[in-house]
Amino acid sequence: MSKHTVVIGFLGTQLDAGQGAGRWEKWRPTVSLVQQPDVVVHRIELIHTPRHLGLAQQVQRDIASVSPETLVNLIPMDVADPWDFGEMYGALYDWVRAYPFDTEREQYRAHITTGTHVAQICMFLMVESRFIPGVLLQTAPPKKQTHDNPGSLTLIDLDLSRYDGLAKRFHQAQQDAVDFLKDGIATRNRAFNTLIDEIERVAVRSRAPILLTGPTGAGKSHLARRMFELKKSRHQVSGEFVEVNCATLHGDGAASTLFGHRKGAFTGAAAERAGLLRSAHGGVLFLDEIGELGLDEQAMLLKAVEEKRFYPMGSDREVASDFQLMVGTNRDLRIDVAEGRFREDLYARINLWSYVLPGLAQRPEDIEPNVEHLLARVAAENGRAVRFNAEARLQYLRFAQSPEALWRGNFRDLSASITRLATLADGGRISSALVDAELQRLRWLWQHHAGDAPAHDAVDLDALLGDAAQALDLFDRLQLQAVVQLCRRSRTLSEAGRQLFDVSRRQRSVVNDADRLRKYLAKHGLTWERVTA
Repeated sequence: MSKHTVVIGFLGTQLDAGQGAGRWEKWRPTVSLVQQPDVVVHRIELIHTPRHLGLAQQVQRDIASVSPETLVNLIPMDVADPWDFGEMYGALYDWVRAYPFDTEREQYRAHITTGTHVAQICMFLMVESRFIPGVLLQTAPPKKQTHDNPGSLTLIDLDLSRYDGLAKRFHQAQQDAVDFLKDGIATRNRAFNTLIDEIERVAVRSRAPILLTGPTGAGKSHLARRMFELKKSRHQVSGEFVEVNCATLHGDGAASTLFGHRKGAFTGAAAERAGLLRSAHGGVLFLDEIGELGLDEQAMLLKAVEEKRFYPMGSDREVASDFQLMVGTNRDLRIDVAEGRFREDLYARINLWSYVLPGLAQRPEDIEPNVEHLLARVAAENGRAVRFNAEARLQYLRFAQSPEALWRGNFRDLSASITRLATLADGGRISSALVDAELQRLRWLWQHHAGDAPAHDAVDLDALLGDAAQALDLFDRLQLQAVVQLCRRSRTLSEAGRQLFDVSRRQRSVVNDADRLRKYLAKHGLTWERVTA
């Protein structure tokens, strides 16, 4: 069964007016609705002010003479000033909310040609917010007005997904934003791509706090700044990007730096200070290593985030600052909450959007595009192009993507490594000899780093396997020692699996590194929990 068509519109006090027979030679938008040859309108809800009742009745009679099957309901709407947005929107909203829409039997059209510009905007908003479950309808006069030419009628569906051209443009805009967040680097890691896709949507749609967790050097601060720059390009922020590392904040200086202080608030407070929260008004405040913030400052921060108001040190008057909070940490705040080092209520407030950024060793497939990006940046900064020769490039990438490359400093380590190679490259060519020297430097750096995993021979297989260790060939013993060592310096089973199967995983249509590693350990009677205990 076809649905009945219902048009909701305002009476045009000028465009719909007309007296005598001459009115039929004039284009009248409301009357033209029922004069279209291929359009049947079953009902018109005609909104008018009480003082224009006579004109509304005239239009009602004219429509009945042209289209007897069309019912015209006259809807008086008492608006003292139809150019006042608040008054107009409120009156239309109240009527729409009380209207008995029946979407199973009727389809609705909101006529936006008539009424004041304010009334038309309010009608648009009703459709855009789906308070009126239909589409916009626009009528236009013919080039030459005659009694038998009703002009044109156009439907405008605000569901942009229905417009292929617009959908492609919006998709391209979204992809451009994702590329912007990735700094133009062609990321190949599927999990990281998925993470950035969601972060892009959150960045442009939400002002709620965002928590970025990941090891030092994983790019938390850089990503936060890129999100801010993306929001600024969309005119969603008017203020600045304000950043501070909470590990540098101690004692009275912590609260003063964040919240400001009055003159004389404490010893050494010789002048008033605004504080970073006020400096971030209208923009983004990024608190890196938030787990280092003291409990008192955490309580003050919670109030500032929730109420947009706080007390500077030594002041009995609140100040206001409206900013978006982004925070970073290399710690598991869940553990800090459980051990009382981090406030549970603040954690709940900043944990609405929480993302874990993987370290470089967890994204071996992304090392190659990052190397190219860093070389291009060196060329732009120094005006000197630098390239690997083929053998040196293969040598460097083979090491960089292997389990031997720990990348403890993550992208900082990689950036420093490429900078050294580019600086020492004679004639702009990175040779195998340079790569040899650089790999020795990296191995030395990571070997002497505090907290290194034990060497292969420090893995006690006898303790792990018991008598079964004596049945292992030397080949199997060495292999198992290497696997256990890598497991112990990895945070998760999946992370360890990605590094161990870094080449073969690329040839698989379905990748399950964790399952492959779990089965390897089980073959020796081991579990992840036992190996990493």
